[in-house]
Amino acid sequence: MTTDAFTYVGGELELFEEAENWKNYWASEVMPFIGPRVAEIGAGIGTNTQLLNRKAERWTCVEPDQAMARRLKWRSRANELGPNCEIVNGWVVDLPRKPEYDTALYIDVLEHIPTDRLELSEAARRVVPGGYIVVLSPAHQWLYSPFDAAIGHVRRYARDTLGACRPDDFKLVSMKYLDSVGVMASLANRCFLRSAEPTPKQIQFWDKKLVPVSRALDKLTGHRLGKSILAVWQKR
Repeated sequence: MTTDAFTYVGGELELFEEAENWKNYWASEVMPFIGPRVAEIGAGIGTNTQLLNRKAERWTCVEPDQAMARRLKWRSRANELGPNCEIVNGWVVDLPRKPEYDTALYIDVLEHIPTDRLELSEAARRVVPGGYIVVLSPAHQWLYSPFDAAIGHVRRYARDTLGACRPDDFKLVSMKYLDSVGVMASLANRCFLRSAEPTPKQIQFWDKKLVPVSRALDKLTGHRLGKSILAVWQKR
């Protein structure tokens, strides 16, 4: 796939940009695995970069959409994306094919990529021994909705399907579901509303009312259920 072949479908990033409780929740789970040199694949408009890039020695935003990459460059020049940020308009294969990153991040990105196993194998080549690949994606194929289709999701993941993407020479550190209460909201949309796009009011209700409950309930249930799944693998 080439850079020119990809154009962002639109909708997903803008809708969830203000979901502060959700962002802070998953970020608290991801931050322990953020090393000094990070490759963020599918950086979008830089919302996650701004959230996670606090003290990196080198943070590389990889974004295939040309318009978004230009926006990232503008935001980087305006010092909005944290320290030592560089922008690559392309894919993971456009990075040097050698181990030089401590963390490869896929935040709500892998589900858009048809060749997910190949994608992570390419990322694995660029991670140093002891480094991490971190993936956050929507969970449960039975929750796949018109909204997923509208924003270009190829699939949703379960433990087995995401686990099958583990690159060689990597060991599983953690795999857990997040947002158990959100499953019910997603199921309601799939079964009853069948909306191609939730409204901003629905997003705010979920973020302000449901996510805080999920954050507490997920611990009690041992992260066995959730509308998102988080996997962390470490290179041997």
